[in-house]
Formats: sequence, structure tokens, C-alpha cells
Amino acid sequence: MKPTHFDNARRDLLKFTGIGLAAALPSTFAAAQASPSGSTTPLMVFDVRRFGATGSGKQLDTPAINAAIAAANAAGGGTVYFPAGTYLCFSIRLKSNVALYIDQGATILAADSPLPGQTTGQLGGTYDAAEPNTAWDAYQDYGHNHWHNSLMWGEDIHDFAILGPGLIHGKGLSFGAGPGKYNPAEANPSFGGDRSAKAKYTPRGNYVMFQAEQPGVGNKAIALKNCRNVILRDFSILKGGHFGLLLTGVDNLTIDNLKIDTDRDGMDIDCCKNVRVSNCTVNSPWDDGICPKTSYALGYARSTENVTISNCYVTGYYELGTILDGTFKKMSFDSGGKGFNGRIKCGTESNGGFKNITISNCIFEGCQGLALESEDGALCEDITITNITLRDMFTGPLFFRLGARLRGPKETTKVGTLRRILVSNITSYNGLSRIPSVLSGIPGYPIEDIKIANYFSQDQGGGSAEWARLTPPEEVAKYPDPPMFGTIPASGLYLRHIRNLEMSHVEVSPMKPDARAAFYLQGVDRADFISCTAPGPAFRLNEVTDLRILLSRAAKDTILPKANNQTL
Repeated sequence: MKPTHFDNARRDLLKFTGIGLAAALPSTFAAAQASPSGSTTPLMVFDVRRFGATGSGKQLDTPAINAAIAAANAAGGGTVYFPAGTYLCFSIRLKSNVALYIDQGATILAADSPLPGQTTGQLGGTYDAAEPNTAWDAYQDYGHNHWHNSLMWGEDIHDFAILGPGLIHGKGLSFGAGPGKYNPAEANPSFGGDRSAKAKYTPRGNYVMFQAEQPGVGNKAIALKNCRNVILRDFSILKGGHFGLLLTGVDNLTIDNLKIDTDRDGMDIDCCKNVRVSNCTVNSPWDDGICPKTSYALGYARSTENVTISNCYVTGYYELGTILDGTFKKMSFDSGGKGFNGRIKCGTESNGGFKNITISNCIFEGCQGLALESEDGALCEDITITNITLRDMFTGPLFFRLGARLRGPKETTKVGTLRRILVSNITSYNGLSRIPSVLSGIPGYPIEDIKIANYFSQDQGGGSAEWARLTPPEEVAKYPDPPMFGTIPASGLYLRHIRNLEMSHVEVSPMKPDARAAFYLQGVDRADFISCTAPGPAFRLNEVTDLRILLSRAAKDTILPKANNQTL
């Protein structure tokens, strides 16, 4: 018997998704499902073309796709299949017990949003309205507070997946900035560059800029709120809007083998529990790559916990789209904008806390280092970071910050914690030297119980004597980012307001002579340096108590009950 269209579809689905989908598709399609034309075809796969989608890229396919998803949901579950083609869409509404399978050669293309002054976008369509969330608007930006104004969104759904090797292209989405929103107060130098209005709002990748807050504008590629049992696997995202993935209150979440090439955050994992992120590539030059958060967008402080991030590659200096097309075109350092983030960061939104987090076997290139931030009362604790390789970095390998921005309800938001952090097997090469690794609490609230082992950093060096004399400001309530303190008077690690610090087998090896101390300690209590290597004088000590240096090439064996304004 000649294979049918659905036999071929099933074969391809099994080929690309393996055992997981094979279990969902029996050897014969027993259930009969009526197509929109009234004919009956045995299927569990709901082909969007059978519901009227053209895949031409010229006609809006949103109604057909939403009809296919609704039919699969009504049938008790199934796979909505996108064969090769370009599907021009506004908001796609996701439902429980439904998997989307985007096949090789298939693109879901975000239609152009309305421009300022317009009420409709491409072909007279609009994205779904941003749902009201005004009670919590003050505690995080507009993008975090809304989900429905997205290319794909789901709320209170479960047992859902997006699978397949196809592409989601957010061409018509806003990346969160637009005309009339520039604030001159934000035009501070960043990495020595000029954050002018022109630089900040230069269109990224020659895309049209849309105003995020305008009715009918799409703001995110995929947004999920209060969901469970979700799998996102194998597809790619190009230009994902403000967030490629905004996942808020999503539990039992698997994100695997995604490629994201975008102009803002790659993926935000906000207030989520039991999360596995693996084998992903994220290029996000102007914002963060993989970003666990704990915002107040749900209306209460919910932690992000039990998270593993492994075998991922994050970068920030490739031109938009060139990761996906394989050309890997690097941008110049003075390309404008905030520039070259692309990192893994827990924060900045940090109301609910980060608990039980493991980050391992990841590569950072041409971006900022790994960041842990508690600024809004988060209990950030029990975190393991291991096997991280960094190259051509714009800041040091690590940025740990316990601060007091305290963006949340005043009556309940207090300074949080940053403690019990284990870091091992870190190697960083050819980083810029102005901002090394920074670990900084604030007066009265130290970072606690930090262990760093097998850490090697070789940046460009060349720091001046003038840099060595600098005293970074505390900036207790400032937005946390490595440039917040300006140039740092340390060539390796700047360590301030820390209690119980252990560093072993740590080497700081600048390529050019550097006038700064490798290790700058300010307000540190109980610190052990074991088998550490750095050019001398290696240590600068201010308001330090209970210090031990043992078996180190950086300085001779030393035990100091107290040290102030001292170098070793």
C-alpha cells in the first residue's frame, strides 16, 4: 500500500523526536478526527494545512493554526504539525495536552506589529491585548508583567510541548524599546562607550522598531504563565522580541537543544521550579542569554528552585542571525548600545529567591561573566557552578552581588542573602582587564560561605597605578551590573563585604604587567587562600579579619587576625 501523507508525517515525527513522541503515537491511528471540510481521516496528528493554513508567508495563518490547536485539545490531546512553509501569524493560543511540531523547513513568522499611530499591523491584524496587571507594574518592567501580547502564549496550561527542528522568527515583535521612551538619565558610559539615544535605539539587524506598550504590538516570542509539565526542544528562535522565552510560574520544565539568536533576553525562567536547561546555544548581544529570575509579576514572591543549566553556549558578540545561518560574524566593540551581554545570570529581578541551582559544563564567549544577584530580597543560596570556560570576555568570569534595590512591596521586601555558593573548574582567557571578577555585598549584609577552587584567569592586563588607587562606590541601591562600580582596583578578584571565603588553587595571570593587586579584600571576615598564584604584590587588604594564606606563590604563608591598608 502506498504510504499516506500521515504515514510520512508520522515517520518524520518519530525521526526527529525519538522515544518521547513515539510513545505518544501508536503504530496505527485508531481515533478518527473530522477535518474542517467534513471528511474523516484517522489521525492523532493535526496538520495545520488541513485547517486552512497556507504556509505561503503572505497570508495570515493564525486562525487556521489556532483552530488546529483547539481541535487537538478538544480531542483529548495530539500533535499539531507544521510542514515546511512560512506561517505568518499574530498571537497563537497554546492549550493543554497539545504538542506543536515544527518540521524542518517550517518557519512561524511573527507578523509586523502596528507602528506608532497605527491601530493594526500587517494585513490588518494585531497581537492579543496585554492582560491587566497594574497592581504589580511598579516591581518589574512592562515585558515581565504581560504574557498574552506574544507570538505564542499559554496560561494555566499543562502537559504541553513545542518540538521540531523548525524556526520561530519574531520579525514583527517589539524588543521592548521604541520611540519616545528614551531617558537621558540612562545615558551613562558603559564599558567606556557612549550610551547615547542613537546608540541605544539603533534598529538591531535592520528591523523596524515597534513600541512595546502600544495596543496590538507583540512583545515576546513564547510566553507561558502558571503552567506545568512543559517541554521545549530542538527548535530555533530568531529575533525573539523582548524575550525569546518568558516562562513565569512554570514547573516541571525541560528546555533542550534550542538555538536562540536574538536582540534581548534569550530565555527568562521566572518563579519556576524543577527546571532542566541543556544543550542550548544563545546569542544575545544586547541582553542576557539564559536568565533565571524571581520577579513579583505573579503578585507574590515565588522562588526559582531545583534548576540545572548544563552543556550550553552563550555569547553576545555575533551579529544578529549569524549564529543560525552559520556565518558567525562578530560585531565590533564600538557597535553601540549596552552591548555584549549574552551571559547566564540569576537576577536582576530577585524577589522570591534562587535555591538549589547547578550550572555546569557551559561556555561563555564575547560576553559578560556569570552573575548571581540578590537585589530585591531574594534568598539566593545553595548554588554550585562548575566546569565553565570563558573567552574574550568584557567583564570578569564572576559577578556576585547582594544589594538593596528592594523593588517590591515596602512592608515585606527586606535585604536578602547570597550564601553557600561553590565554584570550581573555571578558566577564562583574553578578557578585558578594566572589570575583573567582583563579589560584593553591602555594609551590614555580607555575602557568606563562598568557596572557589581551580580557577584560572588570564586577562589582557595593563592596569595602571591610577586604577590601583581607585575606591569603588558602594552603590547600595543601584541596578546591579558589573560596570556599576566603574573601573576596579584589582586585576583578578575584587572581594568586598564577605564572610567565610575560601579560595584554593586560584591563579591570576595578566598578559601584561598590571599595577593592581590580584586580590583586593575590603570588609572581609574569615578568608583562606590556599595554593594561590599571582604576581606581586598580590593582596591589598582593608578592614580584613581572620586571614590565612597557605602554600601560595602569591604571598608567603601568613596568618593575620586583622589587616587594614596593607599589601602582601
